[in-house]
Amino acid sequence: MSDTAAGDRPAPALTVVVHGPDARGHLAGLLDSLTPRPSPDVEVVVAAVGAWARETVEPYAADVTPVLLPEGTGDAAARAAGAARAAGRWLHFVRARDGLPSGAPRLLAEHAASLPEAVDALLFDHVRSTWRTSATPSPDGGPLTAAGGAAGVTLDEAPRLLRVTPLLGNRLLRTSLWRAREPLLNSDDEALAAYTALLLADRVAWTSLRGYEDRRPRPAELPSPSREEYLGRVDRYERLLETGRGRPSVTAVLYDLMVHDLLRTFVRSGMPDPVAREFFRRASAAAVRHRPAGTPRPAGPEGLRRALLESGSYTGYRATRAANRARRTVRGALRSGRRRLGSRLDEVAYRRSLAGPVDRELAVFSAYWDRGVACNPAAVAAKLGELAPRVHPVWVVSAANAALLPPGTDHVVPGTRRYWETLGRAGFLVNNVNFPNAVVKRPDAIHLQTHHGTPLKRMGLDQMPYPAAARGTDFAALLDRVDRWDFSVSANSHSTRAWRGAYPSRWVSLDHGYPRNDVYYTAGAAEVRAARERLGIAPGHRAVLYAPTHRDYEAGWTPRLDLAELSRRLGEDTVLLVRGHYFHESASPVPAEARRSGRIVDVSPYEPVEELCLAADVLVTDYSSIMFDYANLDRPIVVHADDWEIYRLTRGVYFDLPAGPPGPVSRTQEELTAILTTDAWRDEGSTTARASFRRRFCEYDDGRAAERVVRRVFLGQDAEDLPPVLPPEERSPAPTPEEATR
Repeated sequence: MSDTAAGDRPAPALTVVVHGPDARGHLAGLLDSLTPRPSPDVEVVVAAVGAWARETVEPYAADVTPVLLPEGTGDAAARAAGAARAAGRWLHFVRARDGLPSGAPRLLAEHAASLPEAVDALLFDHVRSTWRTSATPSPDGGPLTAAGGAAGVTLDEAPRLLRVTPLLGNRLLRTSLWRAREPLLNSDDEALAAYTALLLADRVAWTSLRGYEDRRPRPAELPSPSREEYLGRVDRYERLLETGRGRPSVTAVLYDLMVHDLLRTFVRSGMPDPVAREFFRRASAAAVRHRPAGTPRPAGPEGLRRALLESGSYTGYRATRAANRARRTVRGALRSGRRRLGSRLDEVAYRRSLAGPVDRELAVFSAYWDRGVACNPAAVAAKLGELAPRVHPVWVVSAANAALLPPGTDHVVPGTRRYWETLGRAGFLVNNVNFPNAVVKRPDAIHLQTHHGTPLKRMGLDQMPYPAAARGTDFAALLDRVDRWDFSVSANSHSTRAWRGAYPSRWVSLDHGYPRNDVYYTAGAAEVRAARERLGIAPGHRAVLYAPTHRDYEAGWTPRLDLAELSRRLGEDTVLLVRGHYFHESASPVPAEARRSGRIVDVSPYEPVEELCLAADVLVTDYSSIMFDYANLDRPIVVHADDWEIYRLTRGVYFDLPAGPPGPVSRTQEELTAILTTDAWRDEGSTTARASFRRRFCEYDDGRAAERVVRRVFLGQDAEDLPPVLPPEERSPAPTPEEATR
């Protein structure tokens, strides 16, 4: 290839080709590590797949070459598109979800620039990260610390290099090799592409430099492999052995890798029996066909496994595995003793229910840790009564809150025999948090996670770097609970992305809107007037709803405002509706003396919160998710961010709220007072900010979210058959209090 790039500039030594969707939100961090340009000898091309990756790349456009690709573009196509724009003499393919150690691109470029022209591939070490570990060493240290890597060797001289983890990210490929052999080199099967690169290279060099971070998703996060993907694993090695034909030292290692990988896949994958039988048959045929002549089987259990594979004895292999598994189970039971006994649930009743048939006409609902009928589950239950009245709802409610339920609400109290019997046979389980750890996920029961807000603060696994937020959370147990979800409800694409990273598993995202927000589009003037009358708000008075959130860095409730002084300054025609966070139910946010004026009302216990929003002329909040819901009403919002820096550092956030707020931002009580005593709370700037905020965070809310959820989950309708989400310009929110009195 040419040694010059556009404009007669010298071609860079290395092009880093970042490719793929921003599946876990890691792309921004990766680009931060690559920009500004790590060195004049390194360029960055980003083959961004899908809307999220495209949005993430936009701020970096001055430092990278973006290649924008449609949603669903595969890895091979993304790599090809990125490589086509590369000017470097070497290529480094980096998945968008992965990372690069500090300084690695510059060091790799320098190393590659010193290699002889005959070297087509440079192998290097990497580190691995998972949801619970960070930058642990790879198993490749041995092969990559051996002498002789600087000048390169043929693969026949060092076939052990095939045992280096097959990632494209832990090797550089000479661009001329890629372009000459791209049809053979590029594949959606990354391991096939990584092995093929070594097979086609004239010479291979290596270094012990750690130049890549392989971020491994949870297996439960990945979709279940299809039949074709399982069988494609056999095809992978057939192709590799064909490519390496006539090279005995190379094919001997490839054969060993094939047998080990195929047996491991067969044993651990849990593939359905018909697929397992076909997989074993094809793996057996490949093992017989490609076994190097004169190669003895290993001794011991490994030799027995290979003999069973080569004989095609599916039943014998299964029986051997079952016997070994039974022995391990007995030993494990003896070691654990009574570890699982002594739990407080009625185990007999629960197991009996689990052994019986699932009742597809029984749905269990819970909200906010069994506090009562509320939030998204309540809206789903109400719509379920309209569209599928045959499904009977039962609410899980704590003994303390049972007396507060609407009359006639069928309910169970946690820990009782009926509670476990009902959970055991229910066909649907709906919650806005999580059911207890002891709840079993039956394959034929559906778990619907509705959530209870759009996330500004970090959630789930994303809390791990923030001890004040995590507070000893058992994240492994959390993921076990997440693995029970079948569906996750989302109000906007921001939430969908956040949930994917915070709660990685195989659940399906329902981008249908929040059911609890339907009321903001279905309520009319009568409902707005009625809500204000119930709260005692006189006609013509302004109602300011103040709803602060919980602070993880504080032990208890700390007032952020002098409410009595704020009320005095706002005047007699303003009513303050003050709603404390439910974590602080025992502490009223309004001091007794401040309530005597009648212009400050403690609405903390008032349900539903949606009625408070309908009654309010303006919302004042800090970092509470109520702002995202209230924005549907297209009414003024003021953000009081007096401790933003502390909150951001201790709790972690997904975006900079003061940089993109739904309205004016105050940092002191004086600033808040000034906003509310002038027209700043509802001026043109406030309207513009709110419009932008609504486009971003009220994306799927249009008044029919509950209907879409019920039709999809309970009636089994396909997504394309559901009522489409109305564009924002076609939606009509509930009238403002002023409009409701006309």
